[in-house]
Amino acid sequence: MRFSLAPNSLRYAEQVARSGSIQKAAKELNVAASAIDRQILLLEEALGVELFERMPRGMRLTAAGDVLVTLARRWKADERRIATEIKQLQGIDQGHLRLVAMDSHVNGFLPHCIERLAREHPRISLEVEIASPDDALTALLAGEADIAAIFNLTPRRDVHVLWSADLPFGCVVAPGHPLARHETVSLQEAVAHPIALQSKALVIRRYLDARYGWLFSDPQKAVSTNSLQLVKQLARSGRYVAFTSQLDAAPELTSGALVFLPVRDRGAEPQSVSIGIDARKPFSRIGRIVANILTEEIRTALEAAIASGSSRTIEGQRT
Repeated sequence: MRFSLAPNSLRYAEQVARSGSIQKAAKELNVAASAIDRQILLLEEALGVELFERMPRGMRLTAAGDVLVTLARRWKADERRIATEIKQLQGIDQGHLRLVAMDSHVNGFLPHCIERLAREHPRISLEVEIASPDDALTALLAGEADIAAIFNLTPRRDVHVLWSADLPFGCVVAPGHPLARHETVSLQEAVAHPIALQSKALVIRRYLDARYGWLFSDPQKAVSTNSLQLVKQLARSGRYVAFTSQLDAAPELTSGALVFLPVRDRGAEPQSVSIGIDARKPFSRIGRIVANILTEEIRTALEAAIASGSSRTIEGQRT
């Protein structure tokens, strides 16, 4: 078992919460189930509260248990940070960093970022979690992530934004779509065609519903999904219009598989992408290394996507 500064009781409780049962936690930790059960019972006795509800098929956190597990996860995060800082005192860029990113980043800049980090800093290990913007922010503030690449991050005192860029609000269509010959598009023009909508878990959909919900009232003309990859595939089919950003569709825009059309309606607010960290914690040297590579790769992807639109405009003017 790897040595840990955190008490066994906290580590066991956190793993039970993560696994959903004592038996599964025992397998994950390679510890006897009876030892885990005993430690949790001792914790409950010492605190005078139940930490878990004993269900027929597992364990479920109580409100008190949730507070304790949050503490345990912060302790684990601090332990990793301490180990990293000690390595850095020895002059070694070595450590582990947890990044939370968006679904659209998976086939965009993220693979390039990971490959570059492995090539330039092989002693830095990276753990990547894919989440919605809301869940990404929650993970960052709960100490479950060190850096987050988040769309439409609202200003907060407890989040420090290392870098941010505006993303014009628009839609993507296939090159053969009737709207593809336009340089810009209005919402009225867009919704005259079938729409591929992202789910309400994403800020861009909530923005559309809040500002322009009446445009999407015909369920026969729209399909909704929580998969951006599916949204882009539907747009590539040539039938659907999809509202998204240039960064979301950067690979497809760069390859020419999709065309980006800015929405020209008055009041159409730009989206944004931000790299954020927990402002309440010190930022490590390896964190800054990863953040710098992440920033450069996002910029590169975004510049390539924008350039593809510029070249399309030039070609259109020539013809």
